[in-house]
Amino acid sequence: MTRTHSRRPIVAANWKMHTGPADGAELARAVAAQGLPLDAVDVVVLPPALGLSAVAEALRGTRLAVGAQHVHWESHGAFTGEISAAMLVGLAAYALTGHSERRRLFGETDRDVRRKARAIHDAGLTPIIAVGESLDERDGGQTEQVVRAQVEHALADLTPALTAASVLAYEPVWAIGTGRTATPEQAEEAIGWIRAAVGALHGAAAAGQVRIQYGGSVTPANARALLGREGVDGALVGGASLDAASFAAIVQAAA
Repeated sequence: MTRTHSRRPIVAANWKMHTGPADGAELARAVAAQGLPLDAVDVVVLPPALGLSAVAEALRGTRLAVGAQHVHWESHGAFTGEISAAMLVGLAAYALTGHSERRRLFGETDRDVRRKARAIHDAGLTPIIAVGESLDERDGGQTEQVVRAQVEHALADLTPALTAASVLAYEPVWAIGTGRTATPEQAEEAIGWIRAAVGALHGAAAAGQVRIQYGGSVTPANARALLGREGVDGALVGGASLDAASFAAIVQAAA
């Protein structure tokens, strides 16, 4: 089944804990020089927090957006080492929350994701909200149940309009950094369940407008098959985004 909807694709580069200010800015300039189809695709670069300012400066005057990998749900306070969404205003347009590594390694809960999604919107930024199941949950036939619950928690404090303006990312935990990738059919099925959960919570209009990415070992080799499926509105790219040419090929596939 091929893509028939009119939602504008969005591809985000999650650099994770790679690059400092100088090499991050260099990579950002290399990405911007790739001749990306920005009339057809939104492109977001998510560097580590230390490089946000340098990357934002490197991309000034381009049509590439900058995003943060992580935020706190409070706007300020005694939270040593944390960064609030409010602090990102002027540097970033997007912020990621709910990534499986944050959930699994740092104990980020569904409640945390809900509070962060609201805080990101309150600061005038756009959240990229990640949801996805573990291998045991996939093998146990629980994927629909798991992603539905994560979506319901994440969007509970948002209005239908804010939900429609958000970005969701389906990232099966078993495919993050493992080299394993969901088949195009699995990605389409799970994203269908996510969209149905949005509809049940906030209505058909929000479900039809919200953009849902696929994330999980996306490469130039598999991008076209994945991103051409119905309901798949782009990609959240990890390792492949650290090479400008590879990332550009994925953006081209989304277009």
